Amino acid sequence: MLREITLGQYYQTNSVVHRMDARTKLIATFAYIISLFIRTNIYVYLIAAFFLSVAIIACRVPFKHIVKGMKAIMVLLLVTVILNMFWTRGEVIFQIWKISITWEGLRIALFMVFRLSFLILGSNIMTLTTTPSNLTDGLESIMRPLKAIRVPVHEIAMMMSIALRFIPILMEETDKIMKAQLARGADFENGNLIKKAKSLVPILVPLFISAFRRANDLAMAMEARCYRGGDGRTKMKPLHYEGRDYLTFLILIIYLAAVICLGYYVPKFW
Repeated sequence: MLREITLGQYYQTNSVVHRMDARTKLIATFAYIISLFIRTNIYVYLIAAFFLSVAIIACRVPFKHIVKGMKAIMVLLLVTVILNMFWTRGEVIFQIWKISITWEGLRIALFMVFRLSFLILGSNIMTLTTTPSNLTDGLESIMRPLKAIRVPVHEIAMMMSIALRFIPILMEETDKIMKAQLARGADFENGNLIKKAKSLVPILVPLFISAFRRANDLAMAMEARCYRGGDGRTKMKPLHYEGRDYLTFLILIIYLAAVICLGYYVPKFW
């Protein structure tokens, strides 16, 4: 399952989404995530699904590679569905003893699955089509107004980028450690909850040691290259908006307007 996590990975290909400005993709992703929480309306999720489908086609990343990250949150989706279906009050459609399923619970559970799935897929598209360096530059540019109140914008953007980039590295390291422990006879599947928790200790200890070692190597490499933060630094590839970015902003405005209109002014179908 660890290999299925795609968040933080970059997929190299030539597409219009890859060539977009990093700030455009960040703003579009944030706006898309916000749109998913505006209203729990079937029309809103239909237009969100259409918008996401267009983005998946435009980025030219294999669909299997994009949805591969969904396997890592299947347990979370299952728990969300169960909790909403059985613990939401309303009109009962099925009941066994004191356990009942309501129409309202079924509706909320379905919308929560759509919301979490679209959120993960939209975030995956951004990270799969944006290099860590461009992501750092985009975050720093977007948060630049916060410098007026003495917020360390460059440092925050750098930390977020490094943390995002370390996700696939740590997942790969965890997979290697688990295989090494299995080769030595470790058992991660059998036993009760306490035994399974204890069996994770041989994984967590070397994982933390490896993470600290990588962090130390990264810090030494940055020092060796005379890294001194964002003040006075120039960009090898400065960010600049092009026609496709302005077109994307126009499409984004139309999308948000459609979501608001469908969410607040169109009667709910379900």
